[in-house]
Amino acid sequence: MKYFPAFLLIAMFFVSNSVQSQDNTLTEDEKKQGWKLLWDGKTTAGWKGAFIDKFPEKGWKIENGELIVLKNNGGESTNGGDIITTENYDNFDLQIDVKLTQGANSGIKYFVDPTYLVPQGSAKGLEFQILDDERHPDAKNGRDGNRTIGSLYDLITADKNKKPAPIGEWNKVRIISNKMNVQHWLNGMKIVEYTRGSKEYTDLVAISKYKDIPNFGMKPKGPILLQDHGDEVHFKNIKIRILQ
Repeated sequence: MKYFPAFLLIAMFFVSNSVQSQDNTLTEDEKKQGWKLLWDGKTTAGWKGAFIDKFPEKGWKIENGELIVLKNNGGESTNGGDIITTENYDNFDLQIDVKLTQGANSGIKYFVDPTYLVPQGSAKGLEFQILDDERHPDAKNGRDGNRTIGSLYDLITADKNKKPAPIGEWNKVRIISNKMNVQHWLNGMKIVEYTRGSKEYTDLVAISKYKDIPNFGMKPKGPILLQDHGDEVHFKNIKIRILQ
């Protein structure tokens, strides 16, 4: 048996773990499980503006392995605008690390319908709300807190026991869509679960801001969207696994 000095073993341990924990990369186990990066951490490949055929020329930047929507005036898609994946998805497990700045508002949308992509405001889709609940006024709008962080925006309130990371630290967001069942997870805790198309779902849509959109959220497939709401928000480690 070959022995290594203690200091060398410690060094090997840290090197091994740093390789496993590098941002915007996949471990060998993740690759075997079918995970794929939705963002490479360096370029705009795989993403474009919601209303245009290229990545926005302003309003977003890539820095230190982070995809950052820049602060403007707090308006909805009034600067660079939302960005969406160039591919569409239906059954998936999506994971994204998200860091808020003080008072920030954004969202991660899915089943975005291209027929709703009109260049006014944000593109329409089911939304995992990203919000500084303590400082942004939208947390008190809607009904019963259904616009707070992690909620299915304007439809279903996230679990009251959720534990968002402090502002300036990273949250682990997870959205699982398996057939018609959808789950929102925040920092390892399931905080929303619903069934698209169920009576409960359609009843909620009927009393929401989406009530005038036919078949809202029922698109068979759609792109993933990161929202520009005029506040600085950081994203990294964006990856997806297709569910069969």
